[in-house]
Parts: sequence; C-alpha cells; structure tokens
Amino acid sequence: MNANIGRKTSILIVDDDPGQRSMLREVLADEADELLVASSGEEALELLARRTCDLILLDMRMPGMGGLGVLTELAQRESAIPTVAMTAFAEVDDAVEAMKLGARDYLRKPVDLATLTTIIARHLDAPRPPASESSERELPDGFVFESPLMKDLLGELERVARSDVSVLLVGETGTGKEVLAQLIHRWGKRSSKPLVTVNVSALPEGLVESELFGHKKGAFTGASSDHVGRIQQAANGTLFLDEIGEMPSAIQPKLLRVLESGHIATLGGADTSVDFRLISATNRELEREVEEGRFRQDLYYRIAVIVIEVPPLRERAEDILPLAHSFLRAQGESPKVLSPSAEALLTAYAWPGNIRELRNAMLRAAILAPGDRILPEHFPPNLRAVEPVTETEDAASSQSLAAIERKAIMAALERCGGNRSQAARDLGISRRKLLYRLKEYGS
Repeated sequence: MNANIGRKTSILIVDDDPGQRSMLREVLADEADELLVASSGEEALELLARRTCDLILLDMRMPGMGGLGVLTELAQRESAIPTVAMTAFAEVDDAVEAMKLGARDYLRKPVDLATLTTIIARHLDAPRPPASESSERELPDGFVFESPLMKDLLGELERVARSDVSVLLVGETGTGKEVLAQLIHRWGKRSSKPLVTVNVSALPEGLVESELFGHKKGAFTGASSDHVGRIQQAANGTLFLDEIGEMPSAIQPKLLRVLESGHIATLGGADTSVDFRLISATNRELEREVEEGRFRQDLYYRIAVIVIEVPPLRERAEDILPLAHSFLRAQGESPKVLSPSAEALLTAYAWPGNIRELRNAMLRAAILAPGDRILPEHFPPNLRAVEPVTETEDAASSQSLAAIERKAIMAALERCGGNRSQAARDLGISRRKLLYRLKEYGS
C-alpha cells in the first residue's frame, strides 16, 4: 500500500494476455492500494461504467475492441482518468494515435520496470520511497554500493523476484548482470532449487543445442553417453542465460518452443516436461537485433517480459570507491589502502570495462604496491593518463555542469518527441540515468 497518498488509489490493468496481467499485478503490488484487471476493452468499459479508478494501463492490441477503441469511448464519456498506452516496441504508430486520442503517456513492451514505476508515480502524484529504504533483503558479501541508481535498481529486483516472469538484464559488459541474476534467484520463490548459469557466447556454436537441451547416447557422432542439458538441470529452479544475444539463429526457435510449451526435446530422446524460471542478460540492443533479423521477435517477447537496465559504473560514481575498497579488503588479512591521489584518479576515470575493469585494476595495484599504500603509479597506464579533478574544481563546476546536463536532456527529449529511449541513446546515457534525472527535475 502506498502510504504517500491520503486516500486509497487504484490502477486498472487492461490486457488480454493473462501472463501480462499477472506480471503487472505482482510487480505493482506496492504502487497502489487496489489493482483492478480487465481482459478486454469491452470488460474495461463495463467496469468503468460502474466505478472509477486513478490510472489505466491499457494494451493497444487486443481481440475485439482494442486500446484505440477504448480511448475513443473514454473521450466520448469525457473521462478524466489518466491513461497509459502499452504498445510493442515496433508499434510506434499505435503510441502516436493513442496520444492523439487522449492517452497521457505510453509504455513500450517488453516492460522496463524503471519506466513503469516512474510513469505511475508521476500520474498518481505518488513519490517513490527514499532510495535508502528500497531494499531490505540480505545482500551477498562484497556487494557494496552507495549510489541512488543502484538503490533504486535493488528495489526493482525485489519486486521482480516476487513473480515468476522472465527477466532480461541489459547493460554493458562488466556491469555485474550475473550478480544481479543471482540476487533475483536468491530473493525469489525458487531459491531452494538450483540456479544454472550458461554463458552462451562461451559455447561453440555446434555444441549449444546439446549443452542446453541434452542428448542421448548415440544421438550424434561422439555422443558416447547420455547428457542432461542445462535446462533440465535447472528444473524447478532458475536458468540464467548470459549473453543470450549470441544465441545461434538455428537454436532460437527450439528455445522458444520450450518456453511456450514447457516441454524439452532431448537430442535422440523423447519430449520431457520441464518447469523453470528464465533470467537472461545481454550487452546487445536486442530490439535492433530483432529489427535487423538476427534475433526472433517472438523469442524476444518471451525472454523479456520485464527488462531491467543495469547502469554503467561511470553513471554511478558514488560506487567507485566503496567497490575499490571492497576489492582491496578481499585481497587478504592486511588490505592495502588507497592514497588520496589514487582515489582522485579512480573517480576521474570513465571505466569503460565497468566493475570488471575496476576489480582487475585493484588486483594489479595490490600486487605492485610494495608497501601498504597504493599510489597512482601502481595503476595501469590508461588509468594514470587521466587528469584528476581537484575538490575545489569539482565544487566550482558541479552546479554549472548540472545546469548544462538538464538543458541537454530536455533538448534531447524535445528533439525526440518525448521518446525517452531515443533521447537516452542520443545523449549516450542509460535510460535508467535519464529517468532518474527526470525524477529529480519533477518532469
């Protein structure tokens, strides 16, 4: 229940897909006091004839009366209920038409949870709880953070972990997507069952099918014994497919069949039923891969019921030093310490390799430093080449930089017609960072 509102609030979810309705009910459990559902446009209008609500999440493509028909009817009734149109990522025209018919906002499917909760908070005038209260779950040793971006992200992971829907983690290489997948499994209802991890990019193309689906003895040349595939190993637990964007096109329809039917066909064997939760990760833009024919659209929708974007380390600079100190503590009983000049270098560097690069830099420095203090000279050459910003310079420029950043963000949004994803791409920042800034601006 949202304690930030003086009266009870309600959200109506209109979608013909029972899986989508169930997913939205689960992840939005804390966003309103009451969650109503309708499986068609006609059912939604019937419900709204009897009672009102505070916000409507309306799917555009439904059998019978679609979202555009519902919006037309609501306009004729002079309804003032804020409505958010939900459209597939390729259906831009639907979003445009919906806005013309009175929709206040639009949400692209697959659902990005940060975008969803930001939109809901804006239209319900319901501020999110402070970031420090976002996560109360136990975190693994070495999982440290200070940034508001990561605190918000952990709050999202908690909500996602309650459900059993497929999750796609997107972000640059080295941002810690595998660790976050482990958290979703640990906090979910399948935590007592196995978590099976498969790095798709590390498998030779010819072995992907056998590794995922398994094979019977004699199924192909060299199959000298039965092999239980990774999917069956994850039975009743969680399967984590890292770098799923690298999956060969010939294997994609076979994975789709498993996700749709709940049955797996072992090479040389019979079909077997299997139940598991799927978490995937990629550093590719899968929407673009779909548009260019390298990734199946139907599989994309299956693996990305919810999309969570993991921000790069350069966008959460508050985490750099806590992580660096954590990596040093992990080196031994008498960890070395960072000199002030070394800390200044770490925070000034952009970290294109993200957390993985930071960990390697700290390991190298701990080995090369002869005493108990790490100096800039112990870092890799590319890191030493950075010109650190002094505290005085930083204080003098922070206000003007914030103003420049705000102006650039608002200009990008105007240029992109309000498309937040496109604006983030044009600015070279993550969508999560853009949404966080918009929340700060009250936009």
